Formats: sequence, C-alpha cells, structure tokens
Amino acid sequence: MNMDETTPQGQLCVAETAEIENKNADVLTYVAGVDPATSSGRMQDGIARIYFLTRNPAQPTTVFCDCVGLAGTVIPAGALARDTDGNVYSCVSGGTIPIGGTISLQFANTVTGPVPCAATTLNQLYQQVTGWESVNNPLDGVIGSNVETATEFEQRREATVAANANGTLPAIRGSVLSVPGVQDCYVTDNSTGAPVTVGGVTLPAGVLYVCVAGGNTTSVAQAIWKKKSPGCPYFAGNTSVTIYDTLSGLAVPPAYVVTFNEAATLPLVMTVQILNSSNVPSNAAALIQAAILNAFSGGDGGPSPKIGSTQYSGRYYAAVAALGAWAELAEILLGTSNSPSATLTGASISGTTLTATVATGSLAIGDTIQGVGVVDGTQIVSGTGPWVINNSQTVASEAMVGVRPTAGKATININQIPALTAPNITLALV
Repeated sequence: MNMDETTPQGQLCVAETAEIENKNADVLTYVAGVDPATSSGRMQDGIARIYFLTRNPAQPTTVFCDCVGLAGTVIPAGALARDTDGNVYSCVSGGTIPIGGTISLQFANTVTGPVPCAATTLNQLYQQVTGWESVNNPLDGVIGSNVETATEFEQRREATVAANANGTLPAIRGSVLSVPGVQDCYVTDNSTGAPVTVGGVTLPAGVLYVCVAGGNTTSVAQAIWKKKSPGCPYFAGNTSVTIYDTLSGLAVPPAYVVTFNEAATLPLVMTVQILNSSNVPSNAAALIQAAILNAFSGGDGGPSPKIGSTQYSGRYYAAVAALGAWAELAEILLGTSNSPSATLTGASISGTTLTATVATGSLAIGDTIQGVGVVDGTQIVSGTGPWVINNSQTVASEAMVGVRPTAGKATININQIPALTAPNITLALV
C-alpha cells in the first residue's frame, strides 16, 4: 500500500485519521461539558437544570419616576418615557394619578443590559397620554445586567446547593439566589450580644442581615423566611415585606414581616493612565471606556462586581492591553464616595458653577462631584470656590461629595453594589 499523500491510498489514510481526531475532540468536548468546573453553554444549562436552576437572562435598567398630571388620569402599563441620552423606558404596571397630582411608577428600559439612568435624567414623555403632564426620576435607576456568564452561573449553582439546608447562612443565601432576577446576595449575622460593624454596616446584637440586588421583593422575602431559624430577628433594612404562612393549615395564616436591604448603587470613578504617543488614536477614550465596561459587566468571561466585594484595578488591565500596542498602560486608579476627597454642604450647581462649603477634605481640578441629581462624570475643571465644572446642569442645594481616584482598589460596603458608567471613566495621557 502506497502511503504517499499524493496517492489515493495516502489521501484515504489522511482523511480517516482526521475523522478519528475530530471524533476524539468531540469526546473531549463532551467530557469537559459534563464537568461543572469546565462546563459552559448548553451543557452547563443542563447541569443546572438538575438543581432546578436556569441561567439569569439579561435584565433592563429599572427606575422609579414621579408622574405628574391631572387626578384620575390612568397611565397604562407600557406607557413610554425617554431619558436625556435617548433611551426609552416603559411603565411596568401602570397606575392612576391620585388627588395631589403625583404618582410614583416603575419604568424599565426597553432594551436589556447595564444602561445607566442617573437621577433626574428620565424626564421626557415619549408617548402622549391625555392628562399626563411630566415625568422625572428623583433617584438613580437600578442598573440592568447582561446574560449571566458561565463563571457567575457556576458560582450561583454552587451556592444554591446549600439551599437544601435550613437555618444556616449559606442556606438563606442559596435560597435567595434561586429567585429569578436576583443578581447578588450577601448574608451574615451578628451572633454576639453587642453591636458589631461589618463591611461598613453596624449590626445590632443577634440580628440576621440580608442584602439583595435585583429580584421581586416579595419572592426574596419568601426565600429568606423559609430558610431562617424561627425567632431570629432581622436587621432593620430599607425593605419590609409581610409574608403569610399559607401552608400552616390554620384558618387564619400567621403573618410575618421580613426585613432586608436592597443594595444601594455605589458609582465607581476610574482614571486610566496610558503612555502618550503618536500611536494613540483620537477615539482612545471611547475605546477604553467600552473595553472596561465590557469587563465590568462580565462580558470578558470574568466575574462581575458583587455586594461587599473589593474591586481591584488589575481586573481591567487585560481589557485595556487587548486594545493594541498603543494602549501602553501605566496605571488604573479607582475612587468611590466611601472614601471621598471632600464632603460638601449646601452644595448647588447652576450651569457650570458649583457653589459649596467644604466640610472635610479638599477639592482639586479633576475631582468628580457626586450627589442626588448630579450628572455622571461631572468634574472640577478650574477654580477654588466657586468652582467651574464640565457639565452644565441645575441642582438645588444639597450634600455632595468629591471623589478622587487615588488607589488600586475600592472597597464596597455590604449594603452596596458597585456601578460603572462611561462618563466616570477618564483617560489620562502620561
């Protein structure tokens, strides 16, 4: 038999060898797929279904708005409003404007993903409803998320295994993580007889503490209640839900008030320093912002930020370096309002002028100003008081803070979940 590759016999040998290699590769792929440590995609979904879990889909940004108009006006579910960036939001459940002329309704972005919605920016009526005069969001929205990554899905599957138990902290967390739409959950307790401070939150003696990001509040409360030990008091969080024990067999089901924290959004501020050269493109800032936001949301396959976690700037080095040889990274610095450069009282903004009293710390050029209704990425550009800022806006007198990225890590409290937007990512050429 002539084994030369140019002969029919040789070509047959090569083809059959290739087929064997392909089948061996298929077997290896399947073996990797049934191992939770290496599984992904459809195979990972199948493993999770054994635990009655499904992958969390992408979620839209949600926000509560004050809808103003004539009393008795019905704002239907699906009514549309638009923010200053052109994003369209749909009313979740609708409602009727009461006497007094204002009703608070929840709106959801019509597209999924981590789209920021800063306070007072959802202020345009996109669909006319007779009697509905204006809309505005007094607080920042809860930022949406992309489809749960393979890493996040496996971490949640591992955590939910503990949900088979009762009365333990892992069981409570696993139960809550099983609620559809829950992005993250932090559970701890204070088993001592005196107050203790954990992750920036002071816990009274003997309480159970639960903080949740995402999910239906009633479903979350039910998940907590069915796993906690009887008689254990709750931490006095910002959300309370009454749960009824419908399986008790009693004519009047007992009612229990479950209290927990819904995670507050903590905006991260980031400065990316790269070496200045003629190779740096004109749109370098936009490219870097997009790369970092993709990594932040887990789009690169890495972990997304969690409640009570520590964010390290090194997490984003690879994302910047992957942009090309021009992105010669010097350093990435982080900052948050947990460690502000300054705290301001009586602060107000008119146009591009910030007037305030510096209570602690100091303000410097480049500091980011944060407060209720302050536009993301608002920075000091000049002045020593009053100060000139880069974004023209109007904000009434309130407490504000200055944030200066100076560290390679940022600590997130156990009642916070970090958020990052493009305007809060600044490029510095060094």
